[in-house]
Amino acid sequence: MEQTVLYQFLIEVPRAAAIWSVLLVLALGVLTALVARPEPAPPVERESDDPAGDPVAAAADLRRYAGEVAVAAAGAAQNAQRHRDGWQRAHTELDRAFAAYDEAESAARRLAAAEALPVPGTPRTPTEYAARERWLHRAAMTAHWRGDLTARQLTDVLAHRGGWDPRRHPVEQEIILARVVRDGRLAAYRAAQQRERDAWRAAESAVDAARALSAEAYAAVQRLRPEPLPAPRRVAVGRPAAILRWRPARVG
Repeated sequence: MEQTVLYQFLIEVPRAAAIWSVLLVLALGVLTALVARPEPAPPVERESDDPAGDPVAAAADLRRYAGEVAVAAAGAAQNAQRHRDGWQRAHTELDRAFAAYDEAESAARRLAAAEALPVPGTPRTPTEYAARERWLHRAAMTAHWRGDLTARQLTDVLAHRGGWDPRRHPVEQEIILARVVRDGRLAAYRAAQQRERDAWRAAESAVDAARALSAEAYAAVQRLRPEPLPAPRRVAVGRPAAILRWRPARVG
């Protein structure tokens, strides 16, 4: 079940990396085009059909807008990269949490198989019960140092609360402790899984925003380029209407 989720995210890594790389290249390309493009020479004053319009001011505004959008696109691409790095860290943590849970599950399964065997017989003396209690406390503290038991769980063990009975045989205590550790690692894995999903959604949103800004920046740069002169219409008698027009290929 959890392995299916991991596999689904793993196959998305190459696609996500390609998208973020394209966004970064496109944003940097737009900035380069704006920096490298020389300022257009002032147009020769001539009579305009629209006396209220100012071509020079309009061109300056368009260039300013293109520069602002290009800067925003570059920032959005960097933000997408940061979210991608955050998702990769969350994914690595998820892998580690799953490996820890799988290890605990395997240990609990092995001990559960031994549960069917009879408990070894030992003399029920105060010395034996004291030895069992020491074993339980030592095993619980070791599990706490590893991070498998919380401080509250350790307190319950030492106080003999929550079903922890120091009079039980160490074999029984070990089985119970293994199940508690397994359940704790399962909860940690599910929490890491949720964090990884949240990071993935945040990264996807950042990519969408960066993609939209990159497209707008590219369109703004295209609007700055002079339009080609209209090509003469060529009419060929007897040919389909679809090839009556010829237009030069647009550069860039």
